[in-house]
Amino acid sequence: MKQDNPMKLSDPIRVIKGIGEKTEKDFNKLGLFTVGAVLQHYPRGYDSFEAPIPIEDISEGNTAAIEASVFSGIQTKQVRNLKILSCRVKDSTGIITLTWFNMPFLRNKLHMGYHFIFRGKVVRKNGVLVIEQPTIYTREEYVSKMNVLQPIYSLTAGLTNHAILKAVKNALNELELSKDYLPKRVIKENNLISYKSALMEIHFPKSRETMLDARSRLTFDEFFQFTLALQALKEKKVLWNNGFHIKNNGICSEFISNLPYDLTKAQLKVWKEIRNDLTGTYTMNRLVQGDVGSGKTILAALSLLLVALNGYQGSLMVPTEVLAKQHYESITELFREYNLNIILLVGSMTASEKKKAYEKIKNHEVDIIIGTHALIQEKVEYANLALAITDEQHRFGVRQRESLSGKGDHPHVLVMSATPIPRTLAIILYGDLDISVLDELPANRLPIKNCVVDTGYRPTAYRFIEKQVAEGRQAYVICPMVDESEVMEAENVIEYTEKLKEAIAPSISVEFLHGKMKPKEKNDIMERFAAGQIHVLVSTTVVEVGVNVPNATVMMIENAERFGLAQLHQLRGRVGRGKHQSYCILVSGSRGKETKERLEILNKSNDGFYIAGEDLKLRGPGDMFGIRQSGDMEFKIGDIYSDATILMKANEAAKNLTEKELDTLLLENPELAEKINNYDMNTL
Repeated sequence: MKQDNPMKLSDPIRVIKGIGEKTEKDFNKLGLFTVGAVLQHYPRGYDSFEAPIPIEDISEGNTAAIEASVFSGIQTKQVRNLKILSCRVKDSTGIITLTWFNMPFLRNKLHMGYHFIFRGKVVRKNGVLVIEQPTIYTREEYVSKMNVLQPIYSLTAGLTNHAILKAVKNALNELELSKDYLPKRVIKENNLISYKSALMEIHFPKSRETMLDARSRLTFDEFFQFTLALQALKEKKVLWNNGFHIKNNGICSEFISNLPYDLTKAQLKVWKEIRNDLTGTYTMNRLVQGDVGSGKTILAALSLLLVALNGYQGSLMVPTEVLAKQHYESITELFREYNLNIILLVGSMTASEKKKAYEKIKNHEVDIIIGTHALIQEKVEYANLALAITDEQHRFGVRQRESLSGKGDHPHVLVMSATPIPRTLAIILYGDLDISVLDELPANRLPIKNCVVDTGYRPTAYRFIEKQVAEGRQAYVICPMVDESEVMEAENVIEYTEKLKEAIAPSISVEFLHGKMKPKEKNDIMERFAAGQIHVLVSTTVVEVGVNVPNATVMMIENAERFGLAQLHQLRGRVGRGKHQSYCILVSGSRGKETKERLEILNKSNDGFYIAGEDLKLRGPGDMFGIRQSGDMEFKIGDIYSDATILMKANEAAKNLTEKELDTLLLENPELAEKINNYDMNTL
């Protein structure tokens, strides 16, 4: 498509030189429809090409380049949907096997005696070192890449790293960005580089230092726009008078005294805050932030009970169907003697089942509605919704929260988060809510036993899992995407599952879970795991495994060094939910001193708020590339932990804009004004 006018960020991607109809569709699969979206598809990491090393010097867990000759025939084998190709290469110091997944065309390139530089991840398979999915270079090609930061992008089928790089380069060459949208004062006070320079340096960095400067600027922009959007939301929000006549009739106190356990002081304090909101002058808008296992669910149940006993409807929205069913069963059991009607509403129900549920909700034949995002579908009409609760706040976000509260006449809103964010950040991120903190664990919780080990411990860990399964327990194994740009997430998990099946007793049922599976398949796997039919579940962190399985006692996390401490703590919280002793095995592929010190913090403490605070102190922008760290706020480039200082500065800058500066900013940048007014907070 010919472009007569200067290219703008809002232009469709077809204006970028080299993008035709087919390539456009591939970019669209990643959600990229405009020039701006392509330029904001930031690298997920960088690669730095070092000089090739002798085969005898390579070590497990590292990415290595070797200069070697092919000296064996090409072998291929099929494992499920994986076609694995392998060959052996040698240099003057040794011999090593190379393997590729789903790349049969390489047979035409890898002829006996051919000499190349091979670069890939070194792993140990069946006791020997292997290089997986190495890229093949001529000496000239490799030398041209040495000592330059090479961007690595998230990809999809049909789209290569090179194609994205080429599109970004062509877009930056023709993009018209004559003026920076941020006021000069803000740029100067925060020591920021220009927006165009930041885009250039994030994709084509001259050095690590210039890349970090670019990252700081783009992170600042992201947080600045987010806090402006939050401010706009807060200005629209008014304190609504409580239109519901909810009286504290003493039944909830009786319910608490009849529980088979005592509530903690923190639970009683937060319950008092919720109860005062529900019976007070204005409608509630509260966040309950509590560590994994701190007892948020019982507070949600108490809130629903108080509302229902006063003749109103209450709803509880959770992120997965399995969790919704579990809450439905446990709350139905808890409220058995109160003659309340409780209903489940989830996406997998048939059309006729949903229709019956809609009628019951509309006619107030039900008091408590528990479900997934199905609760906010257009067809759902509530009779008298007084309380809307969302569990796992980060999975829904502001817009979906508003959709649920918009279903009634300004109902009370209670949101819950198991992510222990330090209070200074929580006030910024959840600025439209009052914040309650559950900072105490129930006395009957057995602390999880932790251990940090290297990859050589794997066989021992597998024997331990076998022992736990023999005692009737279950285990999770988190298998991260080691190299997303080369090996698809699904293949990684499938291959690990195959290896695990070979390594442990055949009587143990092992299944995998990954983001490419259909929702129905995911639900089926999670339900079978919750029911105890699957003994070991291998999963990536991309999938929401937020299912309550008290019988699961082992959490084994591969490549633990690649995660932030807060996310490791969240994963660990999947176990330790029942009466049995639970264990977390952190397998680290790095023997570095810093890695060991970081993981030791997790090893010594089960307190999420302490860990979040330490995470904040330890991590800097240099840690940011690799697996997504915080796991709770899906910003494109910023991270609420490692970029906490930038978040606070951006928040301050947004708050301190003069009325004139804000008006000028929005007037001169109509696209930004529209973005702020329609900010996509569904994942924030």
